[in-house]
Amino acid sequence: MEIDKIIHEPARLRVMMILAGLEQADFKFLVTTLRLTRGNLNRHMEKLESAGYLKVKRSIKGKVRNTSYQLTQEGSKALAQYWENLDAVRRSGQP
Repeated sequence: MEIDKIIHEPARLRVMMILAGLEQADFKFLVTTLRLTRGNLNRHMEKLESAGYLKVKRSIKGKVRNTSYQLTQEGSKALAQYWENLDAVRRSGQP
């Protein structure tokens, strides 16, 4: 019962929780909602994407670039497993 250190970081956990409740979310929405700097959010998204937890979609609307994110099936499974493992740690009373 190992805690996923990629998800366990507070900002990334918040990202995962938001995306678990939405079909997708764009970068601007996440920056505003999470109150992170663009650079900080970008770094967290890169880590989640490289872990296979996020799918990134880049597009252009008019002259404006848009980046949106959604959880992959692997990301959804990893988040569910994270909660199971966290509950197991909590029940066992061990850090």
